[in-house]
Amino acid sequence: MSALGLASGSVRLAAPDAGWAGAYADEAARIRAAVGGLPVAVEHVGSTAVPGLVAKPILDLLLGRPADVPGEAYVAPLAALGYVHRGPYGIPGREYFVRDDAAGLRTHHLHLVREGSALWRDHLAFRDALRADPALAAEYAALKRALAAAHAADREAYTDGKGAFVRRVLRLAGADPGA
Repeated sequence: MSALGLASGSVRLAAPDAGWAGAYADEAARIRAAVGGLPVAVEHVGSTAVPGLVAKPILDLLLGRPADVPGEAYVAPLAALGYVHRGPYGIPGREYFVRDDAAGLRTHHLHLVREGSALWRDHLAFRDALRADPALAAEYAALKRALAAAHAADREAYTDGKGAFVRRVLRLAGADPGA
């Protein structure tokens, strides 16, 4: 497995790692097995999902659930895999989960949303835009490096600093980042 893990609240970018795709595939299989008969779509999102892009060494997974299955149904199966449920965590329509390794380093972020929702579409549109446009991905990498240097101990400021870029990419992709 690729090297994953970052201390809570800190920002450190890792060089692109070909192992991230395999780590995602392994985790997606674990999740599908754990939720049993519950319908779920699993996508690899975030910077580790874009080949060649620097990223915090944390896997971001997007789980899509049908509108008729409540998010609460997924909490216990995901908790059995070591995920900690944080609720919407400031984003209506999302159930957010984190997972740490034995050393207490954050290794996974999981976003459970209704499949087909604006949150679902925006995550995929952003990822796909970066995958499709190397110049756009390079621009994002430069922004991430600058923000990481300026906010190494403040993950919230690092994340906030990416907001305008994310909204611009979503508009370019035809998404409505305000929806």
